Parts: sequence; C-alpha cells; structure tokens
Amino acid sequence: MSKRVLRLVSVLAVVLVAGLIAGCGDSASKDIKIGVVYELTGNTASFGTAAANGAKLAFKEINAKGGVLGKQIQTVIADNKGEPAESTNAMTKVISQDKVVAVTGFTVSSCGIAGATVAEANKIPFVAAATTNYRVTLNEQTGKAKDYVFRACFIDPFQGTVGANFALNSLKAKKAAVLIDSSSDYSKGMSQFFKEAYTKGGGQIVIEEAYLQKDQDFKAILTKIKAQNPDVLYLPGYYEEVGKIIKQARELGITAPFLGGDAWDSPKLVEIGGPEALNNTHFTNFYSVEDTNPVSKAFVEAYKKEFGQMPDSMSAMGYDAAYLLVDAIRRANSTEADKIRDALAATKNFKSVSGDMSLTPTHDAIRSAVIIELKDGKQVYKETVKPL
Repeated sequence: MSKRVLRLVSVLAVVLVAGLIAGCGDSASKDIKIGVVYELTGNTASFGTAAANGAKLAFKEINAKGGVLGKQIQTVIADNKGEPAESTNAMTKVISQDKVVAVTGFTVSSCGIAGATVAEANKIPFVAAATTNYRVTLNEQTGKAKDYVFRACFIDPFQGTVGANFALNSLKAKKAAVLIDSSSDYSKGMSQFFKEAYTKGGGQIVIEEAYLQKDQDFKAILTKIKAQNPDVLYLPGYYEEVGKIIKQARELGITAPFLGGDAWDSPKLVEIGGPEALNNTHFTNFYSVEDTNPVSKAFVEAYKKEFGQMPDSMSAMGYDAAYLLVDAIRRANSTEADKIRDALAATKNFKSVSGDMSLTPTHDAIRSAVIIELKDGKQVYKETVKPL
C-alpha cells in the first residue's frame, strides 16, 4: 500500500473516530424530550391553552432548578385541535417523529381516549391532565388499567357523585332535569354517574334531553324541560354550549339553578352566557385559587408573574400533570419507558396544587373536588369535598 493511501486511510480513521466521539457526546448531552399535546385550537382551545401554560410554567421551573437526571427538559408541543382524529395524529407525531420519552396533555376526554390508545400501543408513558372519563385509563378488553396511561385528575364517578350530593343536600333539589351532549364521552359519563348517585340518594330525574356540540338553538328542548318544573338542571357540557344553553334558558323564564362540571371552567363561559344569566349556577371542579396550601399559593404567584393573569383549574391540572411526570422520571432515575411507568404506578402523596394526591391501581388520581358558584360573573369558592 502506498504512503499516500496509508495517509488517506489514517485521516479517514481519525475523522471516523472523532465523529463517533462527537456523536456519543451529543447523545450523552441530549435533553430529555417530553411531548405536550393540548387543545390549542378549536371549540375547547380555552382549556388546552390554559393547561399548556401550566405545563410550560412547570417545565420552566424544573429546568431553572437544574432539570431532571442532570438534563434539561425539551418540550415538543402539538395541537390536537379538540378532535379525536387529530389527537391520534398529534400523539403519533410526537412519539414516532419527535421521539419523546413520555407525553403529558389533554383536557377533553374523547381526545384523551384517542391519545391514550396511541401511547399504549407504542408503550410510551402518558399522563393525562384533565380527562375525567374512565375509558382514558381503562383497557376495556381486559377490564384493567392500561399499562402506560395515567392521569392527574379525578374521574367521572367521583365528580358525578359529588354533583349529585350537592344537588340533594345543599340545593335541596328533589327533581332534576339532565341535559347531555351526546357527542361527548365526558358529558355522557358525567350524566350517567350523576343520575346513579342522585336517584340512589332519593332524587328523581323528571326529564332527560340531548344536544350536540356546535348546536346553536336549544329552546325546543328547554321548553320541554320548563314544562317539567325541575328543581335543578344538570348540565355536564363544555363551556361554549353551556353558556348558550343557560342564556336561552333564562330568556325562557327558567330560574332554577344549573349545575355542571369542570368543563364549565373557562372565562369564555361568562362572555357567552352573560354574568346575570349565570347567577344561581354551580359546578364541580378540580381546584380553586382560594386554596391556601403552600403548593397552591406558590403556583398562583408564579403563574401570575409568568402570564400576567390568575390561573384557572385547567392551568393547575397542566402544571400538576407535568410535575407528576417529572417526579416519576426522577424516582425512576431513568428515561426508560418501563421504569417511568412503574414509578408512576407507585405514586403516593404527591404534592399537587390541591393537596396530597395518590394514584390508584387503575392509574387515576385520588384528590379532592371543589364546588364553585358563579355570582355576577365571578367564581366564588363554596366548599371542598374530600375523596369518597
């Protein structure tokens, strides 16, 4: 072999080794990629944007304190547009193309169910922020929890029961009308568990009516409901339709109280329904900014400083879900999916914004609920309900 060829081979060898070393160095110093998938556009963008802000704040705080496992967190943000099909696409993208080690996000149950299916199929840990339908974490074929899917929120059986007990005991309502968004897994699940607890407690469902998301005119079903003279109208829907329904109900002369769930919690609700129409209404929720525990107080101050406004419950849930996931990565001392999964499953006494929280064998959160009343367009904290 000629000297010239030998020199060329030597140079190539040096370049190759240097490249390998550089490559290893890049790999070792890579950030930890986490997917953040929320409803950033569409009918429920108010929820997704607030929750995404909560997650961004959490990851910013974590990185400012040195990150996790000696690395910084790099977030890969995707928009599920509030649609199940788009949720599948967004989750597939962050997992398959962006190569995230885990995902957090989702405030809409139907979207969370779709996203959870993708995470489970790919064996990627997924912490849902505010999706309360039991099907998000449940493997319906086995009847057990999905291996890689968890959530930071309570589920519909608890929230529906809390609403029913409040209607019976605080509102003294013996007759209820139920309005169901038949296009929403969330609304159907909430209605089911409210009705079960309400009738078990001695209440009577006098009428049940259905509507669809994006409907505009609800006066026909409201006229039927008015004829039954219920003591309370249970409306577990999303804020856009809820605002329109309550406004039209008041215009028809329905003065009975309305009661709903966490999906009411948006500033858009008051804009759509109007402050006066929303008087004498209540809803169950994950959290109130009036909570005075140390984690909540620190969160509220940090959120106001970061975004120039008060947080809502969706902001809090996005924040909690992000910290819950990072806490598991830290305890697992690894970014391997199976180890993160096992750490999540073992979560006990996690310090959430609404107090200590643990995860059940079904990967659902045990945490308190709050009752919120709307007065002249303002949210007023009524009471906290501990886990049943």
